[in-house]
Amino acid sequence: MSKNKTGLLFGVGAYSLWGLFPLFWPLLEPANALEIVSHRAVWTLVFCFIVLAITKSLRATMITLKRPKVAAKLFMTSFLISVNWLIYIWATNNGHVVEASLGYYINPLIIISFGVLLLKEKMRILQWTSVGIATCGVLVLTFDYGRPPWVAIGLAISWGSYGVMKKQLGLGALEGLFTETLIASVPYLAYLIYIGNQGNGQFGHSPGLTLLLISAGAITAIPLLLFNGSTTRLPLTVIGLLQYITPTIQFSIGVWVRHEDMPPARWVGFLFIWLALTALALDLIKSSRTVDNRVA
Repeated sequence: MSKNKTGLLFGVGAYSLWGLFPLFWPLLEPANALEIVSHRAVWTLVFCFIVLAITKSLRATMITLKRPKVAAKLFMTSFLISVNWLIYIWATNNGHVVEASLGYYINPLIIISFGVLLLKEKMRILQWTSVGIATCGVLVLTFDYGRPPWVAIGLAISWGSYGVMKKQLGLGALEGLFTETLIASVPYLAYLIYIGNQGNGQFGHSPGLTLLLISAGAITAIPLLLFNGSTTRLPLTVIGLLQYITPTIQFSIGVWVRHEDMPPARWVGFLFIWLALTALALDLIKSSRTVDNRVA
């Protein structure tokens, strides 16, 4: 199999698995969102530890924590990913899958905004167009919900901020996830021990649920490994287009599997978002071709 085909397979696999997450987290109920996130962090740490130990990368990864500036940023990325996980799991287990999908639809636009505000980057015409159209969509959805779509905004900002900081760190996907969950696992493990002693934890109550809670680690890490494999084999343009697979699957699950309400105004709001993303995709393809021509 060629390098591009392998990368495409990895990329589609990663984004498809992320898109299917709304089918997995409800299986962990009656555990609440905080307990699920705690198990997710702890068992992800265990999974990453095993993989890093097998690949003999553990020692090099631990050295990163000895660098104060890197450690400080890792504490922040650990906080941001925890916020993202909490919002997302709460949303999927409380009938907000469609709104969660909106968060990942508008995430590319949030990242562009960060680039302008934080890195002083200049936006191209199609980027301005997409941001303007998306803003109209969010306003329509705000009117429809009777409130701003806080779940979507929270997911987009936390994930976008996480992505910006991860880019600055320059760590590998698995190494970064290991250090983040290592930091987060201290309070999460303390919480799990506490609710376990109180008799309120779900771990150990039934073999099936216990196994599912443990599997949350692999469920978290495997798509990330696939994604990492795709980024080393595919052009950034293709990765940028593949990312829309995740919210599209999430949206489909919310509408046709979970049967969440979709009044006409909400469809109009999402239509604006999809038009904005189409403009953004065209800009991505156009800019990629421009770079290729310059290189040639």
